[in-house]
Amino acid sequence: MLLSDLAGKEIINLHDGAKLGLVGDADLDITLNGTVEAIILASRGGFSGFWSSRGDRDRDQLVIPWQTIKKVGSEVIIIDLHDKFDNNR
Repeated sequence: MLLSDLAGKEIINLHDGAKLGLVGDADLDITLNGTVEAIILASRGGFSGFWSSRGDRDRDQLVIPWQTIKKVGSEVIIIDLHDKFDNNR
């Protein structure tokens, strides 16, 4: 899959049905060998159970580990992210 194939897809949380944002509004955490570790979304509010603040940036972010992705469809990415999940990095 190409990175451009992810652009514009809506991220939906299977756990609660919440729309978390678009991949176009996201940053990716990529290792030196090109493996995607996580999708990082900027806060849009309303998801305080999921949001955490990273020390190197002023805005709140949601870090979605790649292993939480359950399905990549033509228009959406389905993830399973529980509010108990530790997304501090």
